[in-house]
Amino acid sequence: MAVQDTLNPSVNDELDPLAQIDVPEHKRNLRDAQEALAAEFQTLIADTERLLQHTKEVAGAQADELRVKINENITRAKGMLKERENVCRDQSKAAIEATEEYVHLHPWQSIGIAAGVGFLLGLISRR
Repeated sequence: MAVQDTLNPSVNDELDPLAQIDVPEHKRNLRDAQEALAAEFQTLIADTERLLQHTKEVAGAQADELRVKINENITRAKGMLKERENVCRDQSKAAIEATEEYVHLHPWQSIGIAAGVGFLLGLISRR
């Protein structure tokens, strides 16, 4: 019998780091960040398209200036994508760590979940 099993539920929740995670809030924050990034990226694309259309009408120094602005937009887009990649990598690592911790804290539940998922996948694959 584990020490955690003998404790009352409130103390048990304090010892379980997964019980302290507010999953709906985390999902909401992630969705908001993704929507903000998508909106910023759409604006960036629209600005770049507008600049490209404008370069057809101008020549000389103005065209060079517009090319510089387009290159700046492309550089900014690459930076945003790199930043998003890093955020996704960090979130993936956190999810993996949380899953590993859950499996170590609740091995029998994890086996049951894995068996259930395997059973469902077996049913789906037969159809």
